[in-house]
Amino acid sequence: KDVEGILCTLSEKIDSDIMDAAGTNLKVISTFSTGFEHIDVDEATKRGIYVTNTGDILSEATADLTFSLILGLSRKVVEGHSFIINKKWKNGWTPNLFLGTNVYGSTLGILGLGNIGSAVAKRAKGFKMKVIYNNRHQLSKSIEKKLHVTFVNFDELLENSDYLSIHINYDKNNFHLIDTRQLKKMKKTSFLINTSRGNIINENSLIKGLQNKWIAGAGFDVFEKEPIPNKIKLLKLKNVILLPHIGSATVQTRNKMSKVAAINLHNILSNKKPLYLVNKDLEILKN
Repeated sequence: KDVEGILCTLSEKIDSDIMDAAGTNLKVISTFSTGFEHIDVDEATKRGIYVTNTGDILSEATADLTFSLILGLSRKVVEGHSFIINKKWKNGWTPNLFLGTNVYGSTLGILGLGNIGSAVAKRAKGFKMKVIYNNRHQLSKSIEKKLHVTFVNFDELLENSDYLSIHINYDKNNFHLIDTRQLKKMKKTSFLINTSRGNIINENSLIKGLQNKWIAGAGFDVFEKEPIPNKIKLLKLKNVILLPHIGSATVQTRNKMSKVAAINLHNILSNKKPLYLVNKDLEILKN
């Protein structure tokens, strides 16, 4: 009650009730995250409350994790590790043991070529991957040339990707954007990777798709419900890698996020501009 600033994470929902409890002195909500869907930004703006986030400083760490999932899925890294730990390796080297698929020279599809998507595209260059992408708006030819990427429509992205990586921001317009129709359009040999937001993919459809081999596998760092429910069928599937939302979980990145979240909070309370402002309209209204 009666606070001037709130520092929160993705796990805390900041709605009108919380703002009411804080009182009329609340000036800033600083989130320790890039995403801000857990905050009612429109309500905060109406009340003249600044909302800040950590900007794009987690892009490189999340891109690293994305590629970890691509490589882990393609070469059955987790399955191989479990095979040894469970003492099932009895016959040494054999020709068909844990046969995977090539990453080198394959086609990477990126849905959402923002900061993280672009960072993933740069990593793909080292693997000589053909990179296709779909975005709300096509990028300039100079940027496409720099990143070695080709714009395609959404259906073409689904149909031609060996690895499809999701990097769009979540909003109500892309809820369950990847559903049964989209999964059936993908190659049976393709892999789906999501390090963006869980609600973009219909998990029930995904489970059905994996069970029926519409696609070869999936790597997820985000889910529709976090933490993931214990009884969800996704946990029983072998052709998945599931991670507990650790896209930005490096010491270096989390230290930067901590610093930015604190500076944003401090700057607003000191009548200075924050490093990253979400509700930029408020800044215009207050100038």
